Amino acid sequence: MKAAKGVGLHGERDAAMILMLFRHGLRTAELVALKWSQIDLKKGYLDVHRAKGGNDARHPLRGPQLRALRAIAREYPSSPYVFTTERKTPISTRSVRLIIARAGELAGIPFPTHPHQLRHGCGYYLASKGHDTRAIQDYLGHKHIYHTVRYTKMAPQRFETFWDD
Repeated sequence: MKAAKGVGLHGERDAAMILMLFRHGLRTAELVALKWSQIDLKKGYLDVHRAKGGNDARHPLRGPQLRALRAIAREYPSSPYVFTTERKTPISTRSVRLIIARAGELAGIPFPTHPHQLRHGCGYYLASKGHDTRAIQDYLGHKHIYHTVRYTKMAPQRFETFWDD
């Protein structure tokens, strides 16, 4: 996010895109389709409309996301879409991929980066924090749990609290 924020005319927007992709496990198509009508900045909620036949959900918005979204609302007030171009049209999935790749390079990540890594990062993060698989399934909008179990397989620390002695 820091790398994205520091480059180009739309650094705040680009950093906010990265934050939303990671915190809500959004797919690129879900991010570019995100409209202000799905966001309640006063109550702090985001209605996530999942692509690929996934289950929709209502996610809480916390301080970092609320601040980023309010900043975008001030910068781009006249579009129904949250993430737009200078022409007030929704940003394309291709542009999101390019922004993420550029931010990864600038951040010194030693491998190519793409937006879907942020969705996977969300799943692995939630699993590492001990959230149950069904809750992660609902959060990510997976219809079938077998898409979610990959995140819990990689968390060996989940056994640490099984026994107290």
